Amino acid sequence: MKVVLQRSGKASVTVDGEITGSIDKGYVLLVGLTHEDEKEDAEYIAKKIAGLRLWEDDDGKMNKSIDEVGGSILSVSQFTLYGDVRKGRRPSFIEAARPEKAEPLWHYFNECLEGYGLQVETGVFGAMMDVELVNDGPVTIIVESK
Repeated sequence: MKVVLQRSGKASVTVDGEITGSIDKGYVLLVGLTHEDEKEDAEYIAKKIAGLRLWEDDDGKMNKSIDEVGGSILSVSQFTLYGDVRKGRRPSFIEAARPEKAEPLWHYFNECLEGYGLQVETGVFGAMMDVELVNDGPVTIIVESK
């Protein structure tokens, strides 16, 4: 499991002209799942993200978690994180989990985040989405389970 986490001032996802999820301060999570991922991977990543200290304290040091600053999550499924471009000019996605495995695991991951008391907004699994965000910092972290 691979997540690209971007700290944001505000963000939203639009599908077919409708906003499906939006947050103010928080994290935008681009979530990629591979065929080897299991619930344990989702649990590990959710715990890691909930506990990360990526927000500044009064001294300007990254010492506060998302919960401590009242932030929210915008979770977006992103199979293209497992695109392999080592050969040719078109990516291969054979490492990405099939939708019948990836979708329930992505929903489970979001539930795990909610279990840490975080508000979670989402995109729509498998849809063409327009993602807008103001990257705060910019702070971008890659979190992987394996």
